[in-house]
Amino acid sequence: MKLYGIKNCGSVKKAMVFLDDAGIEYEFVDFKKTPATLEQITYWSNKVGIDKLLNRKGTTYKKLGLSDMHLDDLQKIKWMAKENSLIKRPVIEYDHNVLVGFDESIYQITFNS
Repeated sequence: MKLYGIKNCGSVKKAMVFLDDAGIEYEFVDFKKTPATLEQITYWSNKVGIDKLLNRKGTTYKKLGLSDMHLDDLQKIKWMAKENSLIKRPVIEYDHNVLVGFDESIYQITFNS
């Protein structure tokens, strides 16, 4: 299992605490040290959908003015590859699945079954 994100992100911290408390092993991949590639982002997008993956609430999205650009899905993926902070965090890859964001109830169902 791999958990992708940024160490100081609140949602990433919550996910790490949840997984640690549940005794679930994972490899942490820091976007700041190992940026997500276009291929990874495309894979994640195909698994969960572009709308779930793209962080429209973050300051980067607003600062870049992406809402005014009327981007198609490929353009959104390219922007996320260029600016990993546009990716909603954390992204967890497990058993050929992808989970985006932190929702404790979903984590309970997914990882405690």
